[in-house]
Amino acid sequence: MTLPGFSAGAPMFLIAGPCAAESAGLVLKTASALKEMCQKRGTPLIFKTSFDKANRTSGGAARGPGMKKGLEILAAVRRELSLPVLTDVHLPQQAAEVAETADILQIPAFLCRQTDLIEACAATGKPLNIKKGQFLAPEDMLHAAEKAKAAGAAEVLLCERGACFGYRNLVADMRSLAVMRAAKCPVVFDATHSAQLPGADGGQSGGARDMVPLLARAAAGAGIDGIFIETHPSPKDAVSDSATQWPLDKMEDLLDSVLAVDAARRRFS
Repeated sequence: MTLPGFSAGAPMFLIAGPCAAESAGLVLKTASALKEMCQKRGTPLIFKTSFDKANRTSGGAARGPGMKKGLEILAAVRRELSLPVLTDVHLPQQAAEVAETADILQIPAFLCRQTDLIEACAATGKPLNIKKGQFLAPEDMLHAAEKAKAAGAAEVLLCERGACFGYRNLVADMRSLAVMRAAKCPVVFDATHSAQLPGADGGQSGGARDMVPLLARAAAGAGIDGIFIETHPSPKDAVSDSATQWPLDKMEDLLDSVLAVDAARRRFS
């Protein structure tokens, strides 16, 4: 499976897909639509979905299909659509098995300081996408990157997804994208999680979906290597992050606007 180029000057890549692998049908439908729109634009695509949402606000919230079924769904995306896939790993003992299917392993934001988890994922030799914790300064992500590189990660991506701003609110500081470049890693901006209002919707996270395009374009203007957007055919029916996932039928317009800003920035860099 071919991964996009992560070197400086490579085209901006898109990491996208539904938050949770709700069903094989939904995942394949979404992946197929994303592949078609990215092929039209020459945009490298990494498909993302999670087999387990282990950090839900409420203990009774849906968590996804579990590792066995979720990895089967991800394997179908690779097999049927020839797309590289990315998914979260929550425990060190999951890393080796997940790496047999996933092309990129993701360290969730709440776990970005967990040394054992980072080292286990890096030891698989797969690239890692490390989400910056909402509680962390961007400078501290340089240490996470060093841990992963020292443990054998093929590549390390650092992903901004907003920082705590009081209770139940996040702010996206575009300066963090420049700060994290000091780690000499590709930098990614997560536009949908940055629009979350954590725990603000009666036992689940709320969000300001209307702010996703603004944040995505601002990050493209600041300079990023990749954009991360969770998308769903019917966000209101999604089992997780229903307040912030971007509607699949609006993805083309959003992607075009982000690519246009990225192209303008590159002309003046």
